[in-house]
Amino acid sequence: MKLVVKNGTVVNPLVGKTEKTSIVIENGVVTEITKNPDTKGAEVFDADGLFVAPGFIDIHVHFRDPGFEYKEDIISGLEAAAAGGFTSVCTMPNTKPAADNVETIRYMYERASKGNGVKLYPIAAATKGLKGESLAPIGELAEGGAIAISDDGRPIQNTDLLKRVMEYASTFDMMYVSHSEDLYLSETAQMNEGYYSTVYGMTGCPVVGEASQIARDCMMAEYLKLPIHIAHVSAALSVDVIKFFKERGAKITAETAPHYITLTDEALGGFDTNTKINPPLRSEADRLAVIKALKDGIIDAIATDHAPHHQREKEVEFNNAPSGIVGLETALPLVLKLYHDKELPIERIVELFTAGYKIMGIEGGRIEVGKPADITVFDPSYQWTVDKNMFKSKSHNTPFHGFHVKGAVSATIVNGKIIYSRDF
Repeated sequence: MKLVVKNGTVVNPLVGKTEKTSIVIENGVVTEITKNPDTKGAEVFDADGLFVAPGFIDIHVHFRDPGFEYKEDIISGLEAAAAGGFTSVCTMPNTKPAADNVETIRYMYERASKGNGVKLYPIAAATKGLKGESLAPIGELAEGGAIAISDDGRPIQNTDLLKRVMEYASTFDMMYVSHSEDLYLSETAQMNEGYYSTVYGMTGCPVVGEASQIARDCMMAEYLKLPIHIAHVSAALSVDVIKFFKERGAKITAETAPHYITLTDEALGGFDTNTKINPPLRSEADRLAVIKALKDGIIDAIATDHAPHHQREKEVEFNNAPSGIVGLETALPLVLKLYHDKELPIERIVELFTAGYKIMGIEGGRIEVGKPADITVFDPSYQWTVDKNMFKSKSHNTPFHGFHVKGAVSATIVNGKIIYSRDF
């Protein structure tokens, strides 16, 4: 099978090129990058006026499968990923049973093999049952195909256990992904602690609850001389901590999510449970600090923290609602606002959506002859209105319903096959 992606502006940060050209794909592999492609016998995708990028990766998604398939399952999650331009995803382990055993990891791969082709990489539990009490069988999980470990959803509060988790994981070249949260400060909180928590009369979680745990985890990484990845950075103080340890030479990478650069805690004024997220939406000063951290390279990647919840779970009193929103299908236009506002060049936008490959040690992130043809094609100028009822995800818990946005995925290509193309 031959496919030619013709006359697009190819944005290839790892190769160091942005140019208008065409990509020839045969049998799932890039065979030529040329301005004069031979299209005889080929399927042609006209990318004139579009950006063509290495396939995006989301290193932080919750597909709820096994155990909570009424919210999302692996098949629907992969469909949502493709609609968002993601050719690869890394799934978090807070399933039921937790991904603390080889059988669950194998189940995830088996289910993904029946999906649309988006590549799924499971992140396994760091502790048994995600309870933070004893080590999960990390060696077995690595052999079973897990690519990293985390107790995401809850932090590892026991510092000695954290040390042993990181040491043991390193023997299998596995990254530890830190969910940095001080439960003593956050357990009863409903939103960020600050001006708006006072105005709205809700219990707040201070930014120090996140930043102090990031400091502890980064300090441990520096002491052990081991890498660590910090999930869902939301606050200016957290950025300062990460910057401090990076400048000391610690092996730290970090991610943030599109909602932290788009919304603030003011958005909770309507008590819409779709604005309830963990970590919570922060202040305007925090939002601006996170954007600056993306510019400066302190934060390395965009990840959605896609967290589906059924409508009936969110249609309750605010303090009883679970935290989390879906994010795969709105990520690109929300982040592209930084491009349209001239905050970030398109090369940096693409870099943020593809940095996860290097962070997780997965092949990808470049368009190159001889490499698998995983490609995201997007229109930076297409204007549309977010409609949650059009989502591929099973769940519709988004605060962005009705938002007018600019930029959309035109096509998602995995192994040379167009698995999604925009129909709106």
